Amino acid sequence: MATYPIEIGRAGIGAARNIESARLARRLTQRQLAERCTALGRPMTDIVVSRTERARRRCDVDDLVATATATATAIALGLSPLALLLPSSVDFAASVLNRFGEGA
Repeated sequence: MATYPIEIGRAGIGAARNIESARLARRLTQRQLAERCTALGRPMTDIVVSRTERARRRCDVDDLVATATATATAIALGLSPLALLLPSSVDFAASVLNRFGEGA
């Protein structure tokens, strides 16, 4: 019997867009974000980040937490995982820059 992948829903697509927006607002490359996630204990490559941002790969809870934030000593994007799940009603990148400052 053939199996079919579960389609990525609206929340998943929104999270993918938020991950990309937050990464760009922090001026990180996909490779840099992947390296930060790997350092936090969630091995990731730039290809995984790219596929996640393009909603070609599902982002599981462990990926989401590692991408958003981790221990007090190491932060990937400096956000709560909830921030990546919420729909963006305003320009997400601008809100991140306002919160963390442009040079952060």
